Amino acid sequence: MGYLKAMLVAGAATLSLLSGVATTNVQADFGTEYGYETVDGVRVFFREAGNPDKPTLVLLHGFPSSSHQYRNLIADLSDDYHLIAPDYPGFGASDFPSSDKYAYTFDNIAETIDDFLEQRKISKYSLMIQDYGAPVGFRIATKHPERVQAIITQNGNAYEEGVNRDTWDPIIKLWAKRTPEIEAHIIENVFSLEGMRWQYTHGTRNPDSIAPENWDLDFMKLQRPGAYKMAIDLFYDYQNNLKHYPEWQQYLRDNQPPVLVVWGKNDAFFPVPGAEGYKRDVKDVDYNLLDTGHFALEEDGKLIAAKIRGFLIERGIK
Repeated sequence: MGYLKAMLVAGAATLSLLSGVATTNVQADFGTEYGYETVDGVRVFFREAGNPDKPTLVLLHGFPSSSHQYRNLIADLSDDYHLIAPDYPGFGASDFPSSDKYAYTFDNIAETIDDFLEQRKISKYSLMIQDYGAPVGFRIATKHPERVQAIITQNGNAYEEGVNRDTWDPIIKLWAKRTPEIEAHIIENVFSLEGMRWQYTHGTRNPDSIAPENWDLDFMKLQRPGAYKMAIDLFYDYQNNLKHYPEWQQYLRDNQPPVLVVWGKNDAFFPVPGAEGYKRDVKDVDYNLLDTGHFALEEDGKLIAAKIRGFLIERGIK
């Protein structure tokens, strides 16, 4: 899709030369487009914007959201960067295969997204990770360290001290013993409409400023048959991410990708110690704590976009 746009712009410039008309302001409209890529039989939905000849940012979303969480950031940065944001299987507008046909584990989702990038021929990129985007992104980064130009972490955790065990208590109990009672408790409290709203508004300076379609969309997607099971399967599998933390920290120490930390300091799930961990393992860290919550882009999107732009430019990624 992005490649086709670039060809059309090149063609327009060529036609202007052939017609004898001097044209110096031929530009592409690289606004956000939407598409699907079939990966191992699963249609993966994605948003894409920007000139594909410019540096690429791969935007990896969290729970319970989708690429929708990056809608404004994509618009803010598409003048200077190529951005692509896929929805994981079972999320957003991607296919939602039943769990007997697709294993809802972070290993499997990361493999799907890695194959998605391969098929899109995206082989050099910066990764933006948030929430679930961290375990997906770090699996990809450790597999292809030579492809990662930088990491932007917006509450994308890779440290045990970055897990708030009080908030995570129902899920930690699930890890110890998966019972119908614990699952019912999670469904009633986490997957309710109010539970969805709380994830977006907790810790924000002005909860009324957060767009309600965020939690409305997420709640709607969780009403599909099998969605509770899929979500709880991933909650249960999340314990394996903690086992990978030492490996991901070693990746950071060995490869030293520049890291931009833009962390909502009031996040109830991943508190500030998770942000501080990056300073131990990476020499080139641009460290920023923001007075907001888990989905920091909703309240501080313009600030984060400016931080990303400056961070990448300073490191020659432009």
